[in-house]
Amino acid sequence: MAKVEVKLPEDFLLKLSRLGTKTDEICEKALEAGGEVVLGKVRENLSAVIGSGTKYDSRSTGELEQSLGLSPAKMDRNGNHNIKVGFSEPRSDGGSNAKIANIIEYGKHGQPAKPFLKPARTSSRKACIAAMQETLEREVEKL
Repeated sequence: MAKVEVKLPEDFLLKLSRLGTKTDEICEKALEAGGEVVLGKVRENLSAVIGSGTKYDSRSTGELEQSLGLSPAKMDRNGNHNIKVGFSEPRSDGGSNAKIANIIEYGKHGQPAKPFLKPARTSSRKACIAAMQETLEREVEKL
């Protein structure tokens, strides 16, 4: 029977052991970097669709755009790290930012849809992944 012994360089083993203790911290930084890319694209798309193509003058207060942001990176019950792009609640008038965003995205009777979320997701996918990979590589190099 054959026997194989693999010896890894000492510095590589040290990096692996340090990576094990800092994995959560590094994952959160990578998610935040990717989230910022997507957030920028969503904000850009939202600004472009608010008040455009309407019969009447826009009544936009800018509150929806200001409420757009990133959640902190959190771990779910399955052990996966997640970050969310969304709207903070409630509005100053007591309404819901999510409701208004949904109406803009999908439309309603008498108001055509003006998608801004779905196009942002598809157009920022590659840039988001690249930003996350770059952050991950930079953090691993620091070890």
